[in-house]
Amino acid sequence: MLDFLTERLPAVSREGWQERMEAGVVVDERGRAVLPDRAFEGGLRLYYYRSLPSEPALPFSEAVVYQDEHLVVADKPHFMPVTPSGRYLHNTLLVRLKRRLGLPELSPLHRIDRDTAGLVMLSVHQATRGAYQALFRDRQIIKHYEAVAPWRADLTFPRDHRSRLEESPQFFRMQEVSGEPNSYTHIQVLEVTGDWARYLLSPVTGKRHQLRVHMAALGLPLRNDPFYPVVNDPPEGDYSRPLQLLARSLEFVDPVTGVQRVFESRQALSLP
Repeated sequence: MLDFLTERLPAVSREGWQERMEAGVVVDERGRAVLPDRAFEGGLRLYYYRSLPSEPALPFSEAVVYQDEHLVVADKPHFMPVTPSGRYLHNTLLVRLKRRLGLPELSPLHRIDRDTAGLVMLSVHQATRGAYQALFRDRQIIKHYEAVAPWRADLTFPRDHRSRLEESPQFFRMQEVSGEPNSYTHIQVLEVTGDWARYLLSPVTGKRHQLRVHMAALGLPLRNDPFYPVVNDPPEGDYSRPLQLLARSLEFVDPVTGVQRVFESRQALSLP
């Protein structure tokens, strides 16, 4: 296994892999530690924690809204990634919940952006994971978001917005292009105060950055959006301008228990 990892992922030195394996942070799909002298097994899935020289601290905590033997529903703060990526590993929702709840098989069933706050549903066991993943694949789950954005009296609400979304030349952004629509959002107004409004956004599809792009396309960019309509990413450690987008609720029939589920975020957005 040491030979394999050294050849397959050479960005880490042989000595680096050996240290990780001896420290017990490389495990197989059955949760067993993979030691350096273990014989190679083709097709075996391996997991390991990346080693980061430094990781930004996050002065926020997640909340667990619901937990049973199959599901965990968490209320994620702004600025916290759902899964490890970039500079974030330990301060991600998934890793924090795995350690906090002692659930090694925990896996997110969907994702929201690091900038977005609100509900994230996670599967506890691999055995029932497929049943819950099918809810999202087959659009059997109702998702509502709230957002704060400018108010335009010349637009009619409620309204549906459909467009084709594709990755832009800037890989971290999406853009609307001509062609058959592949994204669909229903938009309603909840409250208007002066030049700002609070909107209810109900995505039918789940494209990356869909709500942010659709609102920006209507001339209603979300308050404090660092990517749309232009890139204005705050410096590391500046938490003073959270994106005003909240994954407010999830509603579905539990495919394992048959129980009607409705979960609500305990967080709130505020108009300027």
